[in-house]
Amino acid sequence: MLRSSVLFDAMALCVEIHFPLPADTVEDLPDEEHPITWIDEVTEYLAELSIAGELDIFDDGEHVGDVYVFFISGAEEAVLLRAASHVAAFPGVPAGAFAMVTDDRAEAFGMGRRVDLPAA
Repeated sequence: MLRSSVLFDAMALCVEIHFPLPADTVEDLPDEEHPITWIDEVTEYLAELSIAGELDIFDDGEHVGDVYVFFISGAEEAVLLRAASHVAAFPGVPAGAFAMVTDDRAEAFGMGRRVDLPAA
């Protein structure tokens, strides 16, 4: 008897961390280098968590429109939201940060369930 097997790829939970950018910093924000120091601090902190095995960085942070977005995965939702809440409270980070709880199969970023940061 011939058995057919179908592999199902498990969807990976992702959390996008959205930071609003002040209007005066949005124009001409280079992709690799930027004058906004908190972006480097958030990047370094998330990298430290990734090295420690607490979460994964799903994709590089990027400037999209009037927000800067970081992408994390590789842990339970509570762990990812705790990390997102922590970086949203860094000095210099603009108010109004939020997370989008989604998965790696989302058609575009910004789709999913919105969670205002810091999460309760």
